[in-house]
Amino acid sequence: IMRILGIDPGYGIVGWGLIDVDNSIQVIDYGVVSTPKELTLPERLEVIYSSIQSLINSYNPDVMSVEELFYFKNQTTVIPVAEARGVILLSAKMCKLPIFEYTPLQIKQALTGFGRAEKAQVQYMVKTLLGLEKVPKPDDAADALAVAICHSQINPRLNDNFV
Repeated sequence: IMRILGIDPGYGIVGWGLIDVDNSIQVIDYGVVSTPKELTLPERLEVIYSSIQSLINSYNPDVMSVEELFYFKNQTTVIPVAEARGVILLSAKMCKLPIFEYTPLQIKQALTGFGRAEKAQVQYMVKTLLGLEKVPKPDDAADALAVAICHSQINPRLNDNFV
């Protein structure tokens, strides 16, 4: 069994999702790390860092799968999101956790077979592949589960004969 921690980076909300993979994919838990707007950016980064450390220590994943930032529409948030992503990567490294990074295109391709899939299609596949009754909420948690599932589909160390 491989335990994968998927991360959808942000600085206001970081989505996270945990799955176990062997012959099937099983959801363990998911949620978000929210940082209050009143906090300074360094304070928000500290909340993210300590929260990710806590998740890693609580669930003991084998790997972390993180969405890459490769294009950002909103130029005012790209730097804080990149800084949050850096803190997330540092958190994994401090715990000696292997990190795998995937573009949104790779994630969409792995889940739907189409790299330009709509968000709703990806969320539907998260629900379906994990055997859930409804799409996980908030969206950031569903996105993080998608990143984790992507890793299970792409990683050569895993069996290819499931899903």
